[in-house]
Amino acid sequence: MSRAEPLYDALATTLDTVGAETAPLYLAKLALALAHELDDEDMALHLIRECSKDLDRAEC
Repeated sequence: MSRAEPLYDALATTLDTVGAETAPLYLAKLALALAHELDDEDMALHLIRECSKDLDRAEC
């Protein structure tokens, strides 16, 4: 099992729970909370840009 698998499972379960209509708001809140915890604005901005690429693949 990869280190990301439990994170993916938790995210998928939560997205199912909040529903498709609320998922974009949830993902935005999650991204901002994780960026805050990362405490590195440049890295957070880099990841925001990188993860918008190649959305047909899972990894950033």
